[in-house]
Amino acid sequence: MKFKVASKALYSTLSGVSKVINTKNTISILDNFLWEIADGMLTITASDAENTLTSQVAVKDFEGEEGSVCVNARRIVDIAKELPDVDVEFAIDMSTYAMNITFPGGNFDMVGLEGNHYPRTIEETNPEETWEMTCPGSQIISGIEHTLFAVGTNDQLPQLMGILWDITPDGITFVASNSCKLVRYINRTSAPGITASCIMPVKPAVILKTLLGKDDEVKVELSQRSAVFRTENLTLNCRFIRGNYPAYNRIIRENPFQVTIDRGAMMTAVRRVAVCSDPSHGLIKFHFTPTRVELEADNLTMNTSAHEEVPCDFTGSDLVIGFSGAYLLEILSSLPTENVIIKLADPSRPGLFTPEENEENTDLIMLLMVMRVTE
Repeated sequence: MKFKVASKALYSTLSGVSKVINTKNTISILDNFLWEIADGMLTITASDAENTLTSQVAVKDFEGEEGSVCVNARRIVDIAKELPDVDVEFAIDMSTYAMNITFPGGNFDMVGLEGNHYPRTIEETNPEETWEMTCPGSQIISGIEHTLFAVGTNDQLPQLMGILWDITPDGITFVASNSCKLVRYINRTSAPGITASCIMPVKPAVILKTLLGKDDEVKVELSQRSAVFRTENLTLNCRFIRGNYPAYNRIIRENPFQVTIDRGAMMTAVRRVAVCSDPSHGLIKFHFTPTRVELEADNLTMNTSAHEEVPCDFTGSDLVIGFSGAYLLEILSSLPTENVIIKLADPSRPGLFTPEENEENTDLIMLLMVMRVTE
């Protein structure tokens, strides 16, 4: 078998598809790509047994019989990265899987494996129900970007180790939480026309965020346990986290007091004051008054403390409340507007954080649990 392929297109495809491959695999064949050549296209597949990613690149001057071969992923990516920007010829002996890669002035030699050894995507048997929808890549990217930082890492709470997709006929609600912070992002830029929900693990979420284009039209096929995302030249099969996501809307309660504050000024003050917070908990105490908020932190072990004031517009009774400095910085850095709105009630109720103005057809709210403070 012989064919030519543009080196830049090959490297771009290989580096994208390789994102699904684990650094260490218990199944050695998964250290490889599956290459399949048919109908003038080289289809490249990679898998970690839970997620399977496929893309294609056009080939030229094909000779021989169509077929498949497994190619060591790390080696071929490293080779493709160093190839000159030219059409590169691949010659593969389908009896031994010896591969010769030729370019002007040089060549590489390597040996692959029989393509039939590569595990095929495991289709869900007898799915109870399936749904289909089409949405723009921008809707998926925005949902993942706004929520990914809040995903939990505690394997004792597996349902929190992914992003909830709560799909309704008129939009998608993306939710993530680690039980201390929670993000709910509603995006109605397109109407899915279905009702479904799933919990997507972090890995496929990162792959979609990285590889999808905002203008891509994404066709999604959902079942109870898995999904397939398809674009013009990309297909991702992924499995969901099993179980039911907590009833997130129950803890998002309207708070009566409102703070409007410059996001950058607040972040700068939190970073400075946090230097003197106790690293075992990271507590920062906030004292809100009508025109300013006072930030305080101390570390009794190191005998250090810090105090800073930031102007704000606070409508409510004077309030002292505690938040984790690290979590608060994560939330503030994830809000898109220059000013942010903080809605508070009392020292025992979570704070709600929103942009000063939401983008069209979206609604973003972030919740942060309070920490106990002493006067």
